[in-house]
Amino acid sequence: MSGHVLVDRARVPDGVELQLLRSGGDFIIAIGDNELMSTDIYASEQSLASLTCQKLGARVAPQLLIGGYGMGFTLRAALAVLGADAQIVVAEIMPEIIAWARGPMRQITGDCLDDLRVQLVLDDVAMLIDSGVNAYDAILLDVDNGPEGLTRRWNDGLYSPAGLSAARKALRPGGILAIWSADADEAFTRQLRSAGFQVSEEAVDAAQKADGFCHHIWFAINP
Repeated sequence: MSGHVLVDRARVPDGVELQLLRSGGDFIIAIGDNELMSTDIYASEQSLASLTCQKLGARVAPQLLIGGYGMGFTLRAALAVLGADAQIVVAEIMPEIIAWARGPMRQITGDCLDDLRVQLVLDDVAMLIDSGVNAYDAILLDVDNGPEGLTRRWNDGLYSPAGLSAARKALRPGGILAIWSADADEAFTRQLRSAGFQVSEEAVDAAQKADGFCHHIWFAINP
């Protein structure tokens, strides 16, 4: 990408190559010329956590699973609103992402990965979902560009009927499956409803400046 400095490269397991780029004080994770995430556009990643926790309401010792660390904006937003009794499992399949968080982006990361409420699992979030039974109050997924996978074809399984069925099994009654997406997808909304979820989809500001540039989040409640 023109005007950006390449910091590092890493390959997604069974997927594409990611680039960590720097532009001034900002960082970008990109696939070629396609920007996946950056440190200057992150409001919707924060909303993924804050709105989910708001919809959960007051729960004793809530258990959350976050799929995809990314740049940590979702994790830090969750930590900011959850109490000391909460537990958050963060599943990140790429160790390089965590190395970037603790290395070049350490000033942005802060101490979120060392918070006592956080358990980091370097594995596919699908594994944790598949092995969970009545385990989580919320599952937050931001592992790709949305239901239409971009970085890794195996991500498609998360949004398949089998993947959604596994998510329902892993959630507690009234638990929420929250899914971030760059774009709306009416067919996926119908698929969530077919899987037995009560579904709402919200357009949220992509950036802090509320300029009309929006991303989308599905909130699927396990009845």
